[in-house]
Amino acid sequence: MTNYTSYQLKLPIDLSYAIDFSDPVFTFREVIDQLDLQKYFSSDTHSTGRPSYDPGKLLKVILFSFMENGYCSLRSIERSCKTDIRYIWLLDNVKAPSFMTIGNFINNTLSSSIEQIFNDINSYIFERDSVDLDHVYIDGTKIEANSNKYTWVWKKACITSRDKVFGYLTSLLEEINASTLAPFGVKITPREQYSVEHMEEVMDFFTSVTGFDESSVVRGRGHRKSTVQRQYQKLTEYTARLRNYAERIEICGEGRNSYSKTDHDATFMRVKRDYMGNDQLLPAYNMQIGVCDEYIAVVDAQKYASDMDCFVPLMEKFRSVYGKYPRYPVADAGYGSYNNYLYCEEVGMEKYMKFTMYNKTLNDRKYRDDPYNVRNFGRNEEGELICPKGKRIVFLHSKPVKGNRYGRTEEVYECEDCSGCPEKSSCTKSTGNRRIYINRELTAIHEEVFGNLESTHGHLLRTNRSIQAEGTYGIIKWDRSYRRVYRRGLKNVILEFTLISCGFNLYKYHNRKKRQENAA
Repeated sequence: MTNYTSYQLKLPIDLSYAIDFSDPVFTFREVIDQLDLQKYFSSDTHSTGRPSYDPGKLLKVILFSFMENGYCSLRSIERSCKTDIRYIWLLDNVKAPSFMTIGNFINNTLSSSIEQIFNDINSYIFERDSVDLDHVYIDGTKIEANSNKYTWVWKKACITSRDKVFGYLTSLLEEINASTLAPFGVKITPREQYSVEHMEEVMDFFTSVTGFDESSVVRGRGHRKSTVQRQYQKLTEYTARLRNYAERIEICGEGRNSYSKTDHDATFMRVKRDYMGNDQLLPAYNMQIGVCDEYIAVVDAQKYASDMDCFVPLMEKFRSVYGKYPRYPVADAGYGSYNNYLYCEEVGMEKYMKFTMYNKTLNDRKYRDDPYNVRNFGRNEEGELICPKGKRIVFLHSKPVKGNRYGRTEEVYECEDCSGCPEKSSCTKSTGNRRIYINRELTAIHEEVFGNLESTHGHLLRTNRSIQAEGTYGIIKWDRSYRRVYRRGLKNVILEFTLISCGFNLYKYHNRKKRQENAA
């Protein structure tokens, strides 16, 4: 009987000899060895308990896993550390960590340092690849949150229900004043609105005047509630409902109208991948990226469905990382708003974001040449607008635009007389005279943006944006199968998306490096 089997494993002393020389792990080591990993971790040590796992080795296997797979589960990382020779090489023959160790490290340590790690990786790659930070291609996508579908809370519904409770409370207080408090010569003044704190004071006053004691409450069959008990229980019920509505409205905040009960930071949005097939809103996050020379330079995640609200935070994050604003921020029509254009003027950026009607103005000849479009209206000798039938368009007044941070105003004009006009049905749907709303400053900005985008430079930038920004999302979502958020809470979602962006840039750098070597 022999003391060996044909399945005995033979490995070289240096495991790197067993790895193909073109493997991404060597590019990964090139980048990661340039970083001082210890500065990302706390130096606190504990005199008792088991020694902690080496954070540098944990960081290496996590980043390499995201580089290779896009998104990778904790158990997959654990399995790779036990079976994949590249991970064993990165761990330097240290025992493979468990998935719980990896998860605790990501949640407790990387949550505070991942953005610095991402910026340091980019700093090395951008310097080696001479990345241009003056041109940034911006795009956003909505990715479904890790939250149940039917857990919505609608802010408007809460406000409507709260207002109904205000009415119920007014009627109840009038009843209390007439029946219960009248013999004592006091009353509670009804209001149009009631706060939770005020209602608690009302209940204390009610119990002190009537002498009602909660221990004397009767329940069940055969017991008849007293008038005071019935009124006190209604006050308690309405106060609890007010507290519930106030909490929900506060969670929604000012900038959004819904949230999910299982993830308060997730907002219900329309996502492109509507697998339910009924155009139903799903809880999601609005993921934002800024791409420079095919690399992700800045990432962010927001709770707001509109891309317009995400532009300024993304550019401010870009400035905080790189110390300057990009000269040419290129984005689609979702970002082209009056606020964002004026913000670009303030910080010295060129305007290369499309506006809402850009494509229609460019491609729809019927819309562009429509004689009833106010852009095609002529002017008389006094400089006043005139309609196609020669009627004067008279200025009425100016009005502020609600919610505009720069104090935007609109000028309101009206045709002097549309009665009897044979073309009125083609010109306006109004039963009276046609009204026109014009903002001259915004119109001038649109003309400037249209000129920028239709220039030779603008054509190149628009083409590059569709290739780089949208192509990046195509790789992340479809090639690397990241179509749903796995963590809950905005901070954890940013952590997860930043890890994915680290992996994307590392793999992009590896591919470009290999192409250059093959070309040489």
